[in-house]
Amino acid sequence: MGYLIDDQPYVTPTSYWREGERIFWHGSSASRMLRTVTKGIKVCLTVTHVDGLVLARSGFHHSINYRAVMAFGTAEKIEDDAQKLAALKNFVDGMFPGRWQTLRPVNKQELKATTVLSMPLDEVSAKIRVGGPIDDDEDYALPIWAGVLPLAMTPGAIVPDARNLAGLDVPEHVRKFGVK
Repeated sequence: MGYLIDDQPYVTPTSYWREGERIFWHGSSASRMLRTVTKGIKVCLTVTHVDGLVLARSGFHHSINYRAVMAFGTAEKIEDDAQKLAALKNFVDGMFPGRWQTLRPVNKQELKATTVLSMPLDEVSAKIRVGGPIDDDEDYALPIWAGVLPLAMTPGAIVPDARNLAGLDVPEHVRKFGVK
């Protein structure tokens, strides 16, 4: 999330989720970023997924395959506790469907300590780069390997909390994402 504080630009990594035509994010009510952006300043959310490294026959033509989006707007603080809880439920269940119902309820102090913001997706720009290297025509005759090294984010082995109660099984909504 990009924003300005006293003419100083900041970009803060943050979790986000989409509901219809709005983006949501949350954090500590004490967060400088969240306190600042609730004052009606313009923000920019950027997300990039790197899909591969493109190796060409010249350094100039090396590239990256990616998918990227920028969303511009003004953050709106969710003030209503019921709406804030619904948004937080959507965040958790968006990653792990059904998890929210297995958790203990959020208490009043946790809700007070959490700020939830949203922004309409009114101004959005997306860019994608796919494919192999694009070299100069004369470089294709060179004995230099070129191609794409695909990259992917994959789940690793599940690591249970050392303080889990004995005999607890990994829930299905977690197990289906983990590596066995």
